[in-house]
Amino acid sequence: MIQSETLELLEWHRLCQHLATFAATKLGATAARYLKIPDSQTQSEQLLGQTKEVYQLETRLTTGLSFEGIQDIGDSLERAERGGILTGDELLAIATTLAGVRNLRRVIDNQEDLPILTELVADLRTYPELEQEIHRCIDERAQVTDRASQKLGEIRTDLRRLRTQITQKLQNILQAKSGAVQEQLITQRSDRFVIPVKAPQKDAIPGIVHDTSTSGATLYVEPNSVVPLGNQLRQIIRREQAEEEAVRRVLTELVAAVKPDLERLLAIATTLDLATARSRYSYWLGANPPRFIQREDKEIITLRNLRHPLLVWQQQHEQGQPVVPVDLLISPQIRVVTITGPNTGGKTVTLKTLGLAALMAKVGLFVPAREPVEIPWFDKVLADIGDEQSLQQSLSTFSGHIRRISRILEALGSRGDGGDEGDEEDEGDEGESNASYPTPHSPLPTPHSLVLLDEVGAGTDPVEGSALAIALLQYLANHAQLTIATTHFGELKALKYEDERFENASVEFDESTLSPTYRLLWGIPGRSNALTIALRLGLKPEVVEEAKTQVGEATDEVNQVIAGLEAQRRRQETKAAEAQSLLQQAERLYKEVSAKAASLEERESSLRASQEVAVKQAIAQAKGEIAQVIRRLQKGTPTAQEAQQATNALNQIGQQYQPTTPAKPKVGFMPKVGDRLRVPKLGQTAEVITAPDEDGELSVRFGLMKMTVKLEDVESLDGQKAEPIVKAKPAPPPVTPPPPSVPEIRTSQNTIDLRGKRVADAEYILDKAISEATSPLWIIHGYGTGKLRLGVHAFLQQHPRIKNYEPAEQADGGSGVTVAHIK
Repeated sequence: MIQSETLELLEWHRLCQHLATFAATKLGATAARYLKIPDSQTQSEQLLGQTKEVYQLETRLTTGLSFEGIQDIGDSLERAERGGILTGDELLAIATTLAGVRNLRRVIDNQEDLPILTELVADLRTYPELEQEIHRCIDERAQVTDRASQKLGEIRTDLRRLRTQITQKLQNILQAKSGAVQEQLITQRSDRFVIPVKAPQKDAIPGIVHDTSTSGATLYVEPNSVVPLGNQLRQIIRREQAEEEAVRRVLTELVAAVKPDLERLLAIATTLDLATARSRYSYWLGANPPRFIQREDKEIITLRNLRHPLLVWQQQHEQGQPVVPVDLLISPQIRVVTITGPNTGGKTVTLKTLGLAALMAKVGLFVPAREPVEIPWFDKVLADIGDEQSLQQSLSTFSGHIRRISRILEALGSRGDGGDEGDEEDEGDEGESNASYPTPHSPLPTPHSLVLLDEVGAGTDPVEGSALAIALLQYLANHAQLTIATTHFGELKALKYEDERFENASVEFDESTLSPTYRLLWGIPGRSNALTIALRLGLKPEVVEEAKTQVGEATDEVNQVIAGLEAQRRRQETKAAEAQSLLQQAERLYKEVSAKAASLEERESSLRASQEVAVKQAIAQAKGEIAQVIRRLQKGTPTAQEAQQATNALNQIGQQYQPTTPAKPKVGFMPKVGDRLRVPKLGQTAEVITAPDEDGELSVRFGLMKMTVKLEDVESLDGQKAEPIVKAKPAPPPVTPPPPSVPEIRTSQNTIDLRGKRVADAEYILDKAISEATSPLWIIHGYGTGKLRLGVHAFLQQHPRIKNYEPAEQADGGSGVTVAHIK
């Protein structure tokens, strides 16, 4: 009983009606309106899995899941099992339902990563042969077709022939007795073909009168010549009806034979439609999937920006007020939360919002809160909310509250997971030390219920009501997983400081506007605003002051402390918002700088790659031109003049492909504090904060960021580089005069005779002599064909120890001898 009362108090039926509007079939809508709440966490997780997979599936499909053709065939299946004959409409509904469910299964089977839905439809039997047989025998108008049986086809052939004969005879009578008929028309009355005859001339066409017009001027007569044919027609029609019934009886027996499978098919279709409705309703709410937590594992209840789903519906469809979300972050050791604050501040809405969120998670709905949504699985949600607008009978009195709270305590005790029974087992020598309410450090039972109490202890003497509320909350701390209670009793605020399982919260009230903000504040108890509101509403100040003296200084001091805590919280929120804004700006600037740095690196890499390609091309072209010079020299016997020309050509090639030295930037400014300059590496314009130090480093600021840069990394706004910092140079060491130069004299030790050698042998001898030499070498290669001389010169030109070489003096052999100078 208390469970149904709780659902009524939380207005659960309204949420179910909203959910039903998202169902695609009549069965799904009915299941949504009478939504069953699971009894185990496993069932809830299964339902949540279905909702998640349908949500995922519909994001992939362009049109979402289609339930076209699926109808409520439950009554038809029951009648078929009991031997009744189904109508054409009922049989056609069964066929379209089979086709619709088959399409659903095909869509699910064609998708990946849907294990729960795939398992749901895995053993589904849709009987395509039964669907085909129904469509063969029943047409789109739900009529039995001619092809349903051979006998029926023959009967209908006779019917058509007989009707043709009757209409032909009547046409002849109309033409022959045109003066006696009211109009040239053949119609039917009671399955008999008749013609309209003028009443005064009824004897002109003898026959049976089947009907008369309203005015009495027209008689509908079946001529005597047609009566035998009409009798024959009626007999054939009865035969047709009997055969049609026989066809439908056969189809009905086919349906009855597979009734269990069809009932399972209908249940699966309803399950899929309900999961789709949950998914679409969750998407409409902007909700997120919950995760069931274990508070025994020190997990925190996390519900940020939690919104009341019924208020969201009211805002969207009934032009209601904007929904103010609440934050519920409840530590694992907390068992009781007392919410205080002024009336109409949102305390009751907070209770209902949490209760609906717990129920929505249990039935597989997403919760309208920001991710992550983490909430325990409550086996029971029990509430005593004195909201007259939601109650059919007045239970706002003290007796009404006590009756409902008694039922709540009975429901908690029925679980057998703690409570009085456990206390009785522990009684013995302890005596009264084993009281009904264990101490905070004593072993606690493992309850899994959520209890919501509105204005606990109200409706009676404040002193007794406060004492009763304290005792009740202490009992619930031991026997319920979580209790949320609203109250105006100041004594309940102190429970937090006596028992670590208690926590305070309050609803915010704006004294400047005398209106609530509907925000929930944690850790701060609510303070009384009655006297302040009374003064602002015009009550005489002397009356308010007298009331303050009656309240007492202690209460005033407590209110001042609470006001100070609220002011401190507002300052912290303001600072947190400013810090968040600065952090977002810094992150944005960091992203911009990173993007520009990446762009510069990419550009530099691209330029480097293009330069490498250009250098390779230039080297290849230079090698080709050098090869041409060498081939020209190898033709015939080169002269000294030709060698000089070749040397000049090689020098020109070197000058042509030597990279140009970049122009040095202008130098001529020194940044000072307050100057604006540019940091090319970052692509930013900055302001100088500190002047350059002796190491050439200075501090700059751009936007909200400060950093230290080197002098060579900055430039003025017109592109000038900064003057380098000149450090004091140390005293130069004493200069040692160079030793006197030794005259270059040719001796046998520094003379190498290569005449008659091959170029390869000559290179080996030369390399050994150059590595040992400390003074010029005289190399005798002679004249001959000139190949040895060219080989020697080429080797000397690329050797790292050779500074330069030249032909020897005429006295030493002239061009037949080369002098190589050592570095």
